[in-house]
Amino acid sequence: MNMKTFCIIPAFNEEEKILKVIRGVKNLVDVIVIIDDGSSDNTYQKSKQEGVVVLQHILNRGQGAALETGNKYALKEGAGAVVHFDGDGQFLNKEINDILEPILKNECDIVFGSRFLSKKTEMPFVKKNIIFPLARLVNRIFGVHTSDPQSGFRALNKKALNKIRITNDGSAHCSEILIKAYKYNLKIKEVPIEVIYNEYGQGFFGGKGRGKGGIRILKDLLIQKLIS
Repeated sequence: MNMKTFCIIPAFNEEEKILKVIRGVKNLVDVIVIIDDGSSDNTYQKSKQEGVVVLQHILNRGQGAALETGNKYALKEGAGAVVHFDGDGQFLNKEINDILEPILKNECDIVFGSRFLSKKTEMPFVKKNIIFPLARLVNRIFGVHTSDPQSGFRALNKKALNKIRITNDGSAHCSEILIKAYKYNLKIKEVPIEVIYNEYGQGFFGGKGRGKGGIRILKDLLIQKLIS
């Protein structure tokens, strides 16, 4: 029996890019779920016109919260595998098959795309030389040893979806998912990916969307460590 595949796409004020993202993914998965995370532009309306599932947060809660909303919906609708994909065009739709393949072949429970296994991705200086090394250090404290400390392009099977609940609303959810994958002894695989960074990017103190700044990510991770 074939697994029903869902692509979960959080989107915050992405009216200029969301149609291209949706159309690029349409033939690669069974169901596309857009989570409009409190956008003030026409992201919701443009997504609806493409005939995909569109869920909506009234307020901007953050990418982690949007992904959790999508995960819950996918589980309820019988998903066998879920792909997390960005709504801003940073990820390449052609790599969705690479991310899903190990799940569909029952080789693992969760797949993480890694920018550090690819020579093509050119990262912003602050992200590569400050945010990532600090995030990797925090991950090591939790016992995480993957090559990419903040991977947002991933796939999960039903077992992983049932185990992992995303409680961090902001961008620290990336490390939270990694940490919980190790905590629950899920079978993990990494595959190389390429990421195209947009002009706004992510800085150390801030960026686009709630919880995007590097300071915020590190603070959230350290709080999680203290209460875990």
